[in-house]
Amino acid sequence: MAQAGAEVERAIAVLAKTGDNVVAEVLRDAKTFYEWEHYPPDDVYDRETHAQFYYHAHPPGERNFAEHGHFHTFLRPRGMPPGLTPARLADYKKPKDRNDALSHIVAISMDTGGRPVRLFTTNRWVTGETWYAARDVIKLIDRFVIGHAQPSWPTNIWITGMVRLFRPQIVALVRERDRAVAAWRARYPRRNVYEDHELEVTSMAPISIAAQIAAVRRALRGRA
Repeated sequence: MAQAGAEVERAIAVLAKTGDNVVAEVLRDAKTFYEWEHYPPDDVYDRETHAQFYYHAHPPGERNFAEHGHFHTFLRPRGMPPGLTPARLADYKKPKDRNDALSHIVAISMDTGGRPVRLFTTNRWVTGETWYAARDVIKLIDRFVIGHAQPSWPTNIWITGMVRLFRPQIVALVRERDRAVAAWRARYPRRNVYEDHELEVTSMAPISIAAQIAAVRRALRGRA
C-alpha cells in the first residue's frame, strides 16, 4: 500500500506539471464527451494480466451522487486464480468465450477537477458483469494491473496504484455489496435481484488519497 501510494502521487505529479489529470488523459482524444459512452472507446485492456477499465458518466438526473464521472475496473477469467468460478446463480449463462465472464472489482468516482472522491460497487446489471461471490472478488484485487502505456502511462499507473492503496476499503465494500444484495433479495423475493434496476449502487465510501497515505505511514511507524 505504501508503494502504491507513492506511485499514485507520482502519476498525479507528472500530469500536474502540464496541467493535466487522469480524467483529462482518458478523454484526450475525444472531441465531445458523451454521457454513457466508454472512454477510451474500446476500454483499456491488458492482455497479459487481463485487467480492464473504462471511464464514463451518467446523465445528471441519473447519478446517485455529485460527480463528473467514474472509472469501472474489471478482471477477466484468464487473469483469475485457477479454479475460481462464477457464483452459482439460477440465471447464469455460460458465455461462448470463457474470458467474457469478467468480474467488476470497484468503481472510482471522480469530481470535476479530476480527483477521486469515493469508491463504490454496483449491482450486476449496471456493468453486465458475471457475478462472483465477495470472497472471490477479493482474490482479484491484487491481480488488477495495467502494465502497458496505452492510452496513458500515468493513468495506468494511477489506477493500478489506486486499487492497491485502497485495498482495505475495497474488501469492505465488496463484502457490503453481497450483504446489500442479500437484504434486497429478502425484501423482494419475487424479483431477480441482480437485474433489479431499483438496486444500482450496492456500497459506497468516501476516499482521500492524502488521508490514506498518511494512515499507511502511521501504521508502518507503529510496526517499526
